[in-house]
This record gives sequence, structure tokens and C-alpha cells, in this order.
Amino acid sequence: MTEKDDAYWREKLSPDEYHVLRQKGTERAFTGEYWDTTDSGSYACRGCGEVLFESDSKFDAGCGWPSFDKPAVAGVVEEERDTSHGMLRTEVLCQNCGGHLGHVFPDGPTQTGLRYCINSLSIDLKSEE
Repeated sequence: MTEKDDAYWREKLSPDEYHVLRQKGTERAFTGEYWDTTDSGSYACRGCGEVLFESDSKFDAGCGWPSFDKPAVAGVVEEERDTSHGMLRTEVLCQNCGGHLGHVFPDGPTQTGLRYCINSLSIDLKSEE
């Protein structure tokens, strides 16, 4: 994982991106840029540019956040136990820069059975053209 200091992230990211990626924040449901996007392409980490998810794994989970059934490639995201807010969840982080992406839940509708529930502020769509 690439180590950058707090000043680097504050300069690189917008205040909202910083809140999500570096302070493990969550954007409000149905407000993010990509929650209902159906464009083709790759979703990269807004912090470091690492490709995390592909549009062909994106689906509408009805939860108000972009949802994917699997990462772009194995090992590109890390998972950590999250016991914040009185819940037991699995946090998803960019393996390259450690940025908070969202959470993964075992209730997805595809063969993976997974739903990676990701903040739009943590990803950037690189459209296929």
C-alpha cells in the first residue's frame, strides 16, 4: 500500500472525497454521481487511480449506492471487519492507497452472492469510448 500523508490527501481530494476516502465517511443514499449510472467502463479509485470495478459487474441493488458483484481483479480491494455504528459489517478498501470505498454484503443477486456497496465519491468512471 502506498503511504501518503494527510496533507497530500487534503490537497489532492475535494473535502467530500476526503471525508469518504480518508475518514471512512458515507455519502447519502441516492445522491452520488454513479448510483444509477449504466455507462460502460472501468471504475477507478478516486484516490490513486487503481481500477477497482468494471461496469459489467454493476447492478441496481435499490440501495442508492453503486453496487457491484465482484472487483475488477482478485486482490484489488481489501476487506476489514467494521464494528462502527453498532453494526458488524465488512469494510472495503482500495488495496493500493487504503482509501475507504464502502462495504460488501452477502446478499447480492448474482452467482457471486455479493453486493459491493460503494460510495460514488470514492470511485471515478473511466468510460469506454
